[in-house]
Amino acid sequence: MITPAFELSQDPDFLTIAINIPYAKVSEFDVYFEGKDFKFYAKPYFLRLTLPGRIVEDGREKASYNVDKGIFTVRLPKETPGQYFDGLDMLTALLAQKKSRSAKPLVEEITDTGTSAELAEEEEEEFDWEIEQTPCHETAESTLHLQCCYGFGNLKSGVFQRLQDELSDVIDVKDPDLTPADGRRQKRLETEATKFDPDHYLADFFEDVVIQQVLKYKPWWVDAYAEKMASEGRSHQEHVSQTTFAAFYISLSEEEREQLRKFTNKSYLLDKRTRHQVYFSLIDILLAYCYEICITEGDKNVESSWNIRKLSATLCWLESFTNIPEVLVSFGRRVLCYPLYRHFRLVTRAFSDTVMILQLGKSAVLKCLLDIHKIFRENDPAYILNDLYVTDYCIWIQKTKSKKLAALAESLQKANLTKAHLGFELEELESAALLVQEEESELKAVSAVSKQQLPSSELETSDSEESSSTSSSETESSDSDEQESSTSEDGKINSLQGTLQEERTAPLTDCNGLGRDTDTLTLDVSNEKSKASLQSTSVPGKLIEELGKKMQTAIRLSEQPEELATASYTVLQGKGANYAVEPQRLLEDPSGKEHFLEVSPKKNLLLFVGSTNEDED
Repeated sequence: MITPAFELSQDPDFLTIAINIPYAKVSEFDVYFEGKDFKFYAKPYFLRLTLPGRIVEDGREKASYNVDKGIFTVRLPKETPGQYFDGLDMLTALLAQKKSRSAKPLVEEITDTGTSAELAEEEEEEFDWEIEQTPCHETAESTLHLQCCYGFGNLKSGVFQRLQDELSDVIDVKDPDLTPADGRRQKRLETEATKFDPDHYLADFFEDVVIQQVLKYKPWWVDAYAEKMASEGRSHQEHVSQTTFAAFYISLSEEEREQLRKFTNKSYLLDKRTRHQVYFSLIDILLAYCYEICITEGDKNVESSWNIRKLSATLCWLESFTNIPEVLVSFGRRVLCYPLYRHFRLVTRAFSDTVMILQLGKSAVLKCLLDIHKIFRENDPAYILNDLYVTDYCIWIQKTKSKKLAALAESLQKANLTKAHLGFELEELESAALLVQEEESELKAVSAVSKQQLPSSELETSDSEESSSTSSSETESSDSDEQESSTSEDGKINSLQGTLQEERTAPLTDCNGLGRDTDTLTLDVSNEKSKASLQSTSVPGKLIEELGKKMQTAIRLSEQPEELATASYTVLQGKGANYAVEPQRLLEDPSGKEHFLEVSPKKNLLLFVGSTNEDED
């Protein structure tokens, strides 16, 4: 028999069931309903449902068939008008369970017709999710003879013995069938300690442009949570009970409903300790899923399967947690060790998103689990995790009470996770990096200031040199102007200059017959202004050297008749100028001839100053 596709909806008075039977003979169909049971048969389709609320047969029921679409629709009146049937989108839970083929069942589940005291106690108990629990430690002898359990509720074992080739691509633990839970945890912590990279963490800590961008993304549950809060606010103002028809729920897509119809409905007999481990592992899986949705901004890729299973210690190390802080610390450590983006704010973002999903109820949790199931189903080696965990979670969550998830969300919201809890010394690492960054910034600032000051100092030096040269040139020009004015007033100096200009090409001799070149000879004018300007004028070093070299060649020993020397001396005095040449002493040789002394060359400008002696006159 084929289980047809079906969908349930409701209004305050009726429950509507739409069944898709495109190849059935509508003339041969049968419908039965009573209480919570509903049965439909039309060859080759058969559907049996266990409804979340009671229905009655009172003459108001109706049925219709759309031939074009092949959909059979039946409207059934509710026993209690206005009652809200919770879980109509949990299609797998509505399907009837398969009956046991044995004559006498070894384990029997007690239904609502015979509710046991244990199930009643489970519904009313308020469990402390923060309680510290110590897992059972198996001895070495027991592990040699018994295989270790893992999977949903630790109900599976021996799975990886026949899947050794695909083992390394799915999980990190080497021998899951021979490694107990405490051994897996110890190896996981050691591996995480070696995988942590401080450089990668600091790079994401300081250069977080991409991380800030992905943190702005809002997944679908953010808007759904805001809508739920608004709906509860309106219900509170109108004093409407949440159990009424106006309750909020998350709708599933057609693809998701199809996947639910493919699951086989079954029950899970879990003890109290195992049930808590199942809840904690559910948080771990949802945290990894929220991280993946955040960094990909909802656009999943080929790495999505690797990210989810790598960040979840439940999926990657077959971990069994005993409290909520263990779950948060494990997830935080793995976020900072494995994925591309390793930032603590991504941990807190996944933490807040998981709280929202749990507060939205089991329909939101189921929607996320179905998405994870699809991701793993499309990835070749990851399908094993569907068989171990995700499929069972999709079936089990449909039967979970909403108040259990609400209590779990409240406990998770009260939990506190800091960087110090992760054990990587993140705060010390960040402080040291900030100090280094401050030192580097100070060094860069100092170097930038020095580079700015160097060109300015050079510019000031060049400006000072230009100003000094300009001032010197102005001084020279002013001195020359004053000298010209003074010489123009003094006719004697003008006549002297004319005489000297005529003899420029000929050697000039003083009264002692010393020959000098007029190009290299500087006469001391008695004018005080000329003296002051001459003394104040700064002559560059290269000019001094050139003048010294010329003096070496210009000053030479020469002989001249006494009459010419005396005439020259007389001419200088007769002009009335203040120029005078100091007479030099003569050397007399035995022959009686007078020779002039040879002046030793010096590398400076020689000033021959002539003076007259009034006493001698």
